[in-house]
Amino acid sequence: MKNNPKDVRFEDLKKLLISYGYEAHNSGGSHWVFRKEGCHDEVVPCKKPVKAYYVIRALKLLGEYDEEK
Repeated sequence: MKNNPKDVRFEDLKKLLISYGYEAHNSGGSHWVFRKEGCHDEVVPCKKPVKAYYVIRALKLLGEYDEEK
């Protein structure tokens, strides 16, 4: 994912965020909100593949989380 952020499936990104403790919420639309207490919400559209912008943004968010541990 880090090496090729342009070719990431939504389900893979969703699994990654959930593995870091984020909860996935969908109100029936095309966008999913990933929430974790004490962290910023991450909004990702459910498209295949996910645009690199959203993948990079999520990876940076998780990188900041790792640094805080």
